[in-house]
Amino acid sequence: MWDQRYAEEGYAYGTRPNDFLVAQASRIKAGGRVLCLAEGEGRNAVHLATLGFEVVAVDTSPVGLEKARSLADSQGVSISTVHADLADYDLGVDAWDAIISVFAHVRPPLRRELHAAIFRALRPEGVFLLEAYTPRQPEMPGNGGPPASRPDMFMTANGLTEELVGLKLHVCQEVERDIHEGRYHNGMSAVVQVVGRRG
Repeated sequence: MWDQRYAEEGYAYGTRPNDFLVAQASRIKAGGRVLCLAEGEGRNAVHLATLGFEVVAVDTSPVGLEKARSLADSQGVSISTVHADLADYDLGVDAWDAIISVFAHVRPPLRRELHAAIFRALRPEGVFLLEAYTPRQPEMPGNGGPPASRPDMFMTANGLTEELVGLKLHVCQEVERDIHEGRYHNGMSAVVQVVGRRG
């Protein structure tokens, strides 16, 4: 699916970074090492690179990652890309100053495994930033998110509080906001936003 979507003309989710990431990026240690999960075509990774971070983008789609490298080149920055399924990707230990998860909707067993690994993968004072769609999204006028037939793939503030064990959550809220990210994320949407820090 993802190779096909990213092979379409232009950028499926646009080239501008996610608004929540832009608003919260100052929480990340200056010049820090950042991992972007399910990064696709690279809009968030490239934005972080322009801010001076050392960025690694991981995604299952080589087509998306090729476009991410092209976007980085067009902005005069460099990012590292890793072609991997998150089910097989080792986040490491004390490896990152920040981990970014923007609309990285995966099946619940893998999501819980990834989130459980966040604490040990972050360096002390490292930051985890997440935005995802909530179960209310199918009722909203905007488009985006998992299909309504897969309610288990949406995320909630309560569920994330349970999954992100060990992190101090500075932000953990469900909100409605107007999203404009390419063709596939558009309009008033229901999202959950998280900023967590390892002590």
